[in-house]
Amino acid sequence: MALYVDADACPVKDEATRVAERLGVRTFLVCNGGLRPSSHPLVETVFVPEGPDIADKWIAERAGPGDVVVTGDIPLAAKCVAAGARVLKHNGEALTPANIGMALATRDLMADLRSADPFRPGGGKGFGKADRSRFLDALDRMLRAAARDAAS
Repeated sequence: MALYVDADACPVKDEATRVAERLGVRTFLVCNGGLRPSSHPLVETVFVPEGPDIADKWIAERAGPGDVVVTGDIPLAAKCVAAGARVLKHNGEALTPANIGMALATRDLMADLRSADPFRPGGGKGFGKADRSRFLDALDRMLRAAARDAAS
């Protein structure tokens, strides 16, 4: 069992690390650079080469049943869900076999709308304290559930 964090532009790296350290879960913070390595023995910062989706590929090649992945990247989430991993978005929303198809469809639709109207105001809603709190609770529950499943 491991926790994989798609750490480039991730707003909850510190929270994910804290929860994983408390629960004793091996954690991989995967990024292109710019992170200070953790001194905790269970937390490994993985620096991948620069390039499109290299960090995503690294995670997708390793995540599987019993693992938890934190990402906002829907295509990466879909690969991880298909491999049997549990996936959590930064706002605490779980992506599962039941909802990943809709998440992919919505992502594609929004990309099409943005490309059709380049002057359309963009950007998502801000990331606030409620999102951070929801994430902490959801990650704690998800890691505990993964540990229970691994033990049985």
